[in-house]
Amino acid sequence: MTNIKFGTDGWRAIVGKDFNKENVEIVTNAIGKYVFDNYGIYKTIIIGYDPRNMAREFSLQCAEILSNSGFKVLYSDKVVPTPVLAFNAKHLDACAIMFTASHNPPEYLGIKFIPDYAGPATSEITDEIVSNFGKKPIGCVKGKLIVTDFSNAYFKHIKNIIDFTKIKDLKKHIIFDGLYAASIGYFDKLLADKGIEYDSMHMYHDINFGGGMPEPKPQFLTEMIDYIKTQNKKVSSEQSEDLYVGFANDGDSDRFGVVNENGEYVTPNEIIAILLMHLKKHKGYNGVLVKTVGASLMLDIAAEKLGIEVIETPVGFKHVGEAMRKYNPIIAGEESGGLSIQGHIPEKDGILANLLILEAMAYENKTLVQLQKDLEKFTGCKFHNTRVDKKLNNTEEIKPVLEKFSKLEEIAGQKIIKKDFKDGVKLYTEDKSSWILVRPSGTEPLLRIYIESDTTEKIEKIKAEISK
Repeated sequence: MTNIKFGTDGWRAIVGKDFNKENVEIVTNAIGKYVFDNYGIYKTIIIGYDPRNMAREFSLQCAEILSNSGFKVLYSDKVVPTPVLAFNAKHLDACAIMFTASHNPPEYLGIKFIPDYAGPATSEITDEIVSNFGKKPIGCVKGKLIVTDFSNAYFKHIKNIIDFTKIKDLKKHIIFDGLYAASIGYFDKLLADKGIEYDSMHMYHDINFGGGMPEPKPQFLTEMIDYIKTQNKKVSSEQSEDLYVGFANDGDSDRFGVVNENGEYVTPNEIIAILLMHLKKHKGYNGVLVKTVGASLMLDIAAEKLGIEVIETPVGFKHVGEAMRKYNPIIAGEESGGLSIQGHIPEKDGILANLLILEAMAYENKTLVQLQKDLEKFTGCKFHNTRVDKKLNNTEEIKPVLEKFSKLEEIAGQKIIKKDFKDGVKLYTEDKSSWILVRPSGTEPLLRIYIESDTTEKIEKIKAEISK
């Protein structure tokens, strides 16, 4: 056994190195032992995979091991997004195993365990799985391996959540960048099934993701951004219905990326705030907002103006999902591009997020740029964010650095008025519009430093002082 470590969202490693047949067998048996010990041999296990190199081969190895151990295994008949598999875990009262490395580089693959509540496994669950390394489930019945289409139940559910008739009446142009990822055949099919027209690019699965990264960030969406800018230059100001707006997802489709009519990337913080207002105003949702400690103060301001309580969690959707199961929020999200809503699953769903933005635009009959302006006017603020990753020599250096930050009373000429320790160290400054979060990555000797303020000048001052 070599170097198997579960991080914030499963185990990930480089294919052909640590991600090999031996280690996949070890992890598969450990998960099988967990399911056997906690649910029994008659608990169904469903297995899916994203478009990555060897994902199908390793997932089939996993399926055969578990069916030979006595479990009933439902195996995806094609590439499947993580949220689709997660929904089926809930729908079928099953535990799920997803072979994906999400937005990581193409050479990586991973295994993500999703219990029957349809959200990320908590640390307690993954700790038990790790303790099972070297053990096997002992089944006393004959198992089954059944190839299954998981898409239909998910499509039916999404069509009950989203008002596709409104979207069809929106009369805005949609461009979908498939990014060679798992949402191909899902996001586009949901639109096509309802007669909603769209343009598209990169609509085939590629293990190298076109030579880029399977991450819906501006630097990997340049072709779509250029397309939107080129097309929208041809449109006069009186023809807003002819403007293009763009959508993408990451490798396994649990994250979203949205580009507005100006060809500008819209931050996940803005998306979550716009959807919070939409779900409250137009769909009558009630409850709390769940956000991570790394998400924007703008969300707190929007929630306060709407009379909505905010529940803040550590960074990572396993914490967000746990809060969703406890509080049943209107919406729950994180700054890295993941969200879910009430009535769905406690797992991030990038396909749903993109559809909800189209729905919000349709209900208001406005462009996304207009919705962003409405949000800024409603909250009375505009925040800027950045993140700096600081590599250390070893993990032993992490604790002293965190202690140093925890003792700060002033930074960049501003007094620290509040400190939060739920995930690393978060410092709030006296201007009440700036904060700094310093937290360990969890998997390597690396500190992630998040900074938010109402001006870029303040951010640069804070960065300069931190760099000292």
